[in-house]
Amino acid sequence: MKKNTAHQIASVLTEALPYIQRFKSKVIVVKFGGNAMIDEALKHSFARDIVLMKSVGLTPIVVHGGGPQIGNMLAKLGKSTRFIDGMRVTDSETMDVVEMVLGGSVNKEIVHLINRNGGKAIGLTGKDGHFIRAKKMQLENAPIDTETGEPVDLGFVGEVSAIDARMLEMLSQSDFIPVIAPIGIDENGHSYNINADLVAGKIAETLNAEKLILLTNTAGILDKQGELLTGLSLADVDNLIADGTISGGMIPKTRCATDALKGGVTSVHIIDGRVEHAVLLELFTDQGVGTLLLNR
Repeated sequence: MKKNTAHQIASVLTEALPYIQRFKSKVIVVKFGGNAMIDEALKHSFARDIVLMKSVGLTPIVVHGGGPQIGNMLAKLGKSTRFIDGMRVTDSETMDVVEMVLGGSVNKEIVHLINRNGGKAIGLTGKDGHFIRAKKMQLENAPIDTETGEPVDLGFVGEVSAIDARMLEMLSQSDFIPVIAPIGIDENGHSYNINADLVAGKIAETLNAEKLILLTNTAGILDKQGELLTGLSLADVDNLIADGTISGGMIPKTRCATDALKGGVTSVHIIDGRVEHAVLLELFTDQGVGTLLLNR
């Protein structure tokens, strides 16, 4: 190893040390999605990040999405997909596919990647132990279905009504790393597909997490000139939404972030999942790689 390389490695480790000490034993909820779930190099770097976090004493919990994988499976089965306000209309057949893909192939792949890199991951859906309680999502001002003349029904799309944290606390306090598919269950035993950002945020609130990290396909929250914004307060976010700087699909993500902050999470990070080792760079370096939001 060249001397300069050794010095660089030592510098990185010493920069990381105070962060490792500060976050030791703290719960870090990471929502895994976007390009990071598709690109092979990014998938492996993410798994190594999670294993390293656990190895140095942090308590990571992974919540994953899987929209593209669900879409691909529905297409193979010849079933069309309809979206309303970014949410997939989910009838009973589609819900079966959602459970098969999210709770099966996608979840098992992430568990395998983490275990292959030296971790001890265990895969769950919210139906296990009924730890994610769901209720049917009702759209405000729902559009009218042209065929029925009735407001559009999203079907088995839900939102979180409660999180039973006991199972997650038991697993997290051991050597295991929970990997959670965002499927909930209601009091009548019906399964619901829930947005992964929302599930990650509610889990972070319930466990009083130190951090919620949301991986995206952008650098973070950008200003109107395309420059990265960070160190944002709740008031900053409201102002950026009001003036149109935050728009489109970034609005529900930032609302999820601010809800988590109001619910007691210390900080939220919206980071670029297209960057290798983005989670470690955001956690353990002074510069970071995304947008930091704080309740202040």
